[in-house]
Amino acid sequence: MAKRDYYDVLGVAKGASADELKKAYRGKVKQLHPDQNKDNPKAEEQFKEVNEAYDILKDPEKKAAYDRFGHAAFEGGTGASAGSGGGFRGGHADFASAFSDVFDDLFGGFTGGARQRGQRATRGSDLRYNLRIDLKEAFTGKQASINVPSSVQCDACHGTGAEGGAEPTNCPTCSGMGKVRAQQGFFTVERTCPTCHGRGQIINNPCKKCDGEGRMDKDRALNVNIPAGVETGTRIRLAGEGEAGLRGGPSGDLYIFIEVRPHEIFEREGQNLYCRIPVSMTTAAMGGELEAPLLDGGRTRVKVPAGVQSGKQLRLRGKGMPALRGAGAGDMYIELAVETPVNLTGRQKELLREFEKLSSENSPETSDFFGKVKKFWDGITQ
Repeated sequence: MAKRDYYDVLGVAKGASADELKKAYRGKVKQLHPDQNKDNPKAEEQFKEVNEAYDILKDPEKKAAYDRFGHAAFEGGTGASAGSGGGFRGGHADFASAFSDVFDDLFGGFTGGARQRGQRATRGSDLRYNLRIDLKEAFTGKQASINVPSSVQCDACHGTGAEGGAEPTNCPTCSGMGKVRAQQGFFTVERTCPTCHGRGQIINNPCKKCDGEGRMDKDRALNVNIPAGVETGTRIRLAGEGEAGLRGGPSGDLYIFIEVRPHEIFEREGQNLYCRIPVSMTTAAMGGELEAPLLDGGRTRVKVPAGVQSGKQLRLRGKGMPALRGAGAGDMYIELAVETPVNLTGRQKELLREFEKLSSENSPETSDFFGKVKKFWDGITQ
């Protein structure tokens, strides 16, 4: 049976451009792939026919010969091929080469692309450092000195990994591609080069100081500026202070995560501070003043109103935590805790009993509560 015209096989007009040929070929490959046409016995033959047509038409020399002589150009001993010692390779000999070009386009996003060279220089890893500070240090900010276990560029080979700082050479196995191809049936499978492990280059004479890695383990001392207002979970990024890159690649970043220790006096909620201060029963009843501490080490006088109840909060504007980004500060809240005296003497008990007899009308909250309780019980009885 006579062979079909290659242009008809691909469904394009004669003289179609390379992009038009590739686009048509891709469509036919998807349409006729045997795995997608298990119920069509002719699909495999048509699939081979498409690959044969594209193998010829994608090559400018083969395409020119085919346009001039047709199929005769590839039949040994006839036409143009006879005068050139056998002409071009026909049939399925270059199927893997033909299909791999389109395979790169179809799946290059997943494999990284067949033509992309191996990574000669690799960026260093990012590092994390957990830093614990006091609440007062978070209030004022500080300069912290930290020791970071990391890797640094080898000073003997300047990060190249080769003795004396020589440049690596292209891998002979993959010709610097970092990947090798192997044909499996109709497909060309791409794998990481086993010689250079995907780097595309090899070092013939590795640096003795770093064993060819281009970097060495070393602790580094860094000074870190901790801004005022940080809180637990705040992240500070130091660009380029992470692990050194491989074979001269750029360094990673260092991320410092802040953890603020709990304070024995103050509690923090966002930008606000809370301080619980006990007051005597007499001060709460008659009013007065108390001295409150501030987180910066200062103190302030606070007026306690007469008749204040336990749990009352007094607000001090602007005495809280400074804003991390921007001006201003939060507030400080003093929570009053009315303290009941303990270990009373006989005289104190006597005075309190006398006071209780005289204060039946001085406890409005108590009177209100038990008035409601009485109505509740009366309702149940009725």
